[in-house]
Amino acid sequence: MGKSAPHGSQIRRLVLHGTKGMVTRCRDFTARALADWGWLPAENDEAQERVDDVLLLVSEVVTNACLHAGGPEELVLRHREGHLRVEVSDANPEHPRRRRPRAASLPGGHGLMVLDRLAGDWGAESRLGGKVVWLEISRPSPPPWQRPVTP
Repeated sequence: MGKSAPHGSQIRRLVLHGTKGMVTRCRDFTARALADWGWLPAENDEAQERVDDVLLLVSEVVTNACLHAGGPEELVLRHREGHLRVEVSDANPEHPRRRRPRAASLPGGHGLMVLDRLAGDWGAESRLGGKVVWLEISRPSPPPWQRPVTP
């Protein structure tokens, strides 16, 4: 499940099949990794909001893979020095694309807007037999009173 990678980064992989219960499974997997990496328990409201954002973003990309690509094949979390990269692979080679703007009050069709708003960056990369949708997000800096003092 957990692996160490070079240069202080850590990688967690979850192999997936189907669509049933996938969002909950991926959110739980991500929450456990965030706890192991010190994002949880959150030290303040801003840090808790960032964790909530990560879990919402994971839900969005996994849901999109379930709805539009027959389900995700793998969730990969890459953590290094407070930066998180989430990757969801699926077997559909078609990249996500924006739909025509719709009213915010209408359900559905807002996933890419959520990615634009909450992720530091995101995109999709082609791979043999499908694609990987990825997003990146950083942990907020600790408040000044919790930062190490350097002489």
